[in-house]
Amino acid sequence: MRTVTNPFITGGYVPEEYFCDRVQESKEVIRTLSNGNNLAIISPRRMGKTGLIEHCFHQPEIRDHNYTFFIDIYATDTLKEFVYKLGKEIFDTLKPKGKQFLDGFFSMISSLRPAFKLDSATGSPTFDIGIGEIHQAAFTLEEIFKYLESADRQCVVAIDEFQQIGKYPEKNIEAILRTHIQKCKNTSFIFAGSQRHLMQNIFFSSSRPFYQSVSLLQLDAISEEEYIRFVRKHFANDKKDISAELVSKIYLLFEGHTWYVQNIFNELFSLTAENETCTFALAQEAIANKIDSYRPLYQSTLSLLPERQKEILYAIAKEGKASGVTSGPFIKKHGLLSQSSVQTAVKQLLDKEIITSEENVYQVYDRFFGLWLSNLYGTGWRW
Repeated sequence: MRTVTNPFITGGYVPEEYFCDRVQESKEVIRTLSNGNNLAIISPRRMGKTGLIEHCFHQPEIRDHNYTFFIDIYATDTLKEFVYKLGKEIFDTLKPKGKQFLDGFFSMISSLRPAFKLDSATGSPTFDIGIGEIHQAAFTLEEIFKYLESADRQCVVAIDEFQQIGKYPEKNIEAILRTHIQKCKNTSFIFAGSQRHLMQNIFFSSSRPFYQSVSLLQLDAISEEEYIRFVRKHFANDKKDISAELVSKIYLLFEGHTWYVQNIFNELFSLTAENETCTFALAQEAIANKIDSYRPLYQSTLSLLPERQKEILYAIAKEGKASGVTSGPFIKKHGLLSQSSVQTAVKQLLDKEIITSEENVYQVYDRFFGLWLSNLYGTGWRW
């Protein structure tokens, strides 16, 4: 069992007592999967999609009756990479179950048999194949689906950042996947994504293969009241105190984005001594520490951006949330070149996912990055 020294866990599976809220969302996920249906989960990145899926996978209704597999395809660019990640995840999940499972895996997925090797030091099986060695990705994918359908219990496959398949160079990826998935009787799927318009197009456009093939869960921020209760409880459990007002300030600063809020309270918990009360000054120190820890990454990101993209990025960071970025007043206020140059730079920053847009309001995608930029080129963040 994992020893927990800080209740505000920022990575990996979160045990039940350290998992904040998501009661209704968990019920919906479990109910959908238990009924053999597929689900799309849409939310901004770092809002807690992965944590929710992992939490549900560990609940007895799912854990005791299913094999569960989770892959994040955000960094994949081709069908080969998709197939590799899915095959390796199945292998790694089944490996602890013994030789019989692995024999069944490679007898069914014969095109991946070269990946089956024994570690020379431990003698344990390993999955060792180069992506380039997958010569017929579509055929291997078909074998993987056949294996899932032949498993001795129900399977659940979660695919995070599913909208990435739209960027693959191969043709008809959605149609290929949909053809296999609609035949599945033994496997349910979770399609999670952070780019709302792309995910909505995939699942709710009548011209697309996945049209109306899933239930939809829109994942929003955990409520402020629940987070206040959660944070104060875990501080009190360790004989520490933090005011509801301070928790609320931090929550609102990051608009309830789970990953950022969790990281700040992880830092604050470690900085607050037993029998002490966390202060606003300590919170400012924690936020500054966290932002500064990413400084080399942010400096590197800026160094790779052309001048026009930097200029509009700085302007958006100064505003916090920027609207009318191509308007004359906005361009004049921030000394930008022209409407056309701003339009081009904004599109490029959106494509790189450095900024995000919601109802024509723009902000820096990474909230810590936005605060770092505001400190450097604006008035700095304020409560």
